[in-house]
Amino acid sequence: MSKKNNNNEKLMIFALGGVGEIGKNMYVIQYANDIVVVDAGLKFPEEDMLGIDIVIPDISYLTENRDKVRGIVLTHGHEDHIGGLPYVLKHLNVPVYGTKLTLGLVENKLKEANLLGETKRILINVDSVIELGSTLKASFFATNHSIPDSVGVCVETPEGAVVHTGDFKFDHTPVNGQYADLQRMAQIGSNGVLALLSDSTNAEKPGFTPSEKNVGIVLEDIFRKASQRVVVATFASNVHRIQQVINAAEVTGRKVAVIGRSMVNVVGIASDLGYLEIPDGMIIEPEEVGKMAADRVVILCTGSQGEPMSALTRMARSTHRKVDILPGDTVIIAATPVPGNEKYVGRTIDELFRLGAHVHYSGANSGVHVSGHGSQEELKLMLNLMKPKYFLPIHGEFRMQRRHAVLAESVGIDPDNIFITDIGEVVEIQGGAARKAGKVTAGNVLIDGLGVGDVGNIVLRDRKLLSQDGILVVVVTLSKQDGKIVSGPDIISRGFVYVRESEGLLDEANRIVSSTLQKLMSENVNEWASLKTNVKDALGRFLYEQTRRRPMILPIIMEV
Repeated sequence: MSKKNNNNEKLMIFALGGVGEIGKNMYVIQYANDIVVVDAGLKFPEEDMLGIDIVIPDISYLTENRDKVRGIVLTHGHEDHIGGLPYVLKHLNVPVYGTKLTLGLVENKLKEANLLGETKRILINVDSVIELGSTLKASFFATNHSIPDSVGVCVETPEGAVVHTGDFKFDHTPVNGQYADLQRMAQIGSNGVLALLSDSTNAEKPGFTPSEKNVGIVLEDIFRKASQRVVVATFASNVHRIQQVINAAEVTGRKVAVIGRSMVNVVGIASDLGYLEIPDGMIIEPEEVGKMAADRVVILCTGSQGEPMSALTRMARSTHRKVDILPGDTVIIAATPVPGNEKYVGRTIDELFRLGAHVHYSGANSGVHVSGHGSQEELKLMLNLMKPKYFLPIHGEFRMQRRHAVLAESVGIDPDNIFITDIGEVVEIQGGAARKAGKVTAGNVLIDGLGVGDVGNIVLRDRKLLSQDGILVVVVTLSKQDGKIVSGPDIISRGFVYVRESEGLLDEANRIVSSTLQKLMSENVNEWASLKTNVKDALGRFLYEQTRRRPMILPIIMEV
């Protein structure tokens, strides 16, 4: 594809969606009337997003330009790269390109969302080349990550090649024997890379990320030494880790029970597609765990992040319907906490120790987990293989992207050619020259139950207020004829004070509401908005003076 730009068109690169490693995973590459989207992830809510289930990118820009979107290309099958697809495809019916396992996991999601029949899914591999409109062409290269079938994407444009690495590390002894294709990466680099978008998640960590095979050795050792049952919690999508649990169980003569909906789904899909090798008779039903000798059982489950409803958390609280943790059991948490989840994981670990379990977890036992992301030396290797003119560090928090930028400078990238961008901020390239060029509509869309985007900052602010100081509902009925109080005020308290122990406070609050309304009526103020505002202000001042709290006050005024 020509690298000459003769028609004054521009290449645009930008991200849609939240911040952090598990949110900023929807990138848009646009040239003229052709748009390709790389990944469509979700992120899980932060602590201040009360009641929110998940967070997806704002795709307003894509829906406004739907006739230009040529497809969504997926780098791998983790939730933070495919989890937003069911929501995106409801508004944007475009082809989805992915490798075999990635599409297998996507199809399960689309089936649940009743979108499988109407979504065009196109299988790709490392040898595929796909045309995306008249100006864009994508090819792929194999990478290592904590899930099989991970790829990087090279999008050729009239301005030059744009490379998106996806999540990657360089594992020279991969569990499944699928090696990162360094030769292909070097070839892409020698052909010339205009812009590199590269994973920054481990940019703060020196050296190399250890091989996943190291975890297998540690797991086998723990399995051998365990005198009772072994429980292993990990990310459901970490297929390589699951394979190593199965391998260690086979070597030590144990059977494996799989518990947790997402874990059962992934194990089923990955084994059906040939990405998990499970010996015949290895998998047992959870109901069989209690019938077998304790030293012949491994329980593979979800809950490595301390999620309240996950299998491990319920076992730790002794509320799981099928499995209890018994004194002497061995529990392995084979993952590191995602930032923000540390206290939930810590709480689960404490509860497991209280039950008498032997707990192995990242930090205390460093060998039970290795990252799926490359550390500093691997990031430098990617930069040296690709030799880009322009560099955009992606994924990770801002500090990680900044550290990645410093690494890029150390291997010879011009500091003026490095762009750290916010969500929606556009890097525009024309005639080989790049610059930041404004922003497009982007950000977070919050999902609460079946509601998509109907919870915004105002609703979250109200939820925060309710969670802090509770609510008071004031109900008053006024006479239509003379404006006098016919009944009430009745005050209902929820989450503010315990009514039986605060009768004096609420009686005085009643008096203040009555006197405020009577004063307003005597001044001929009878607009409901004014009445409500004055009641809220007077009552709010009184309650703050008495309690130093600011509950949400909802006046309800009726006329009869």
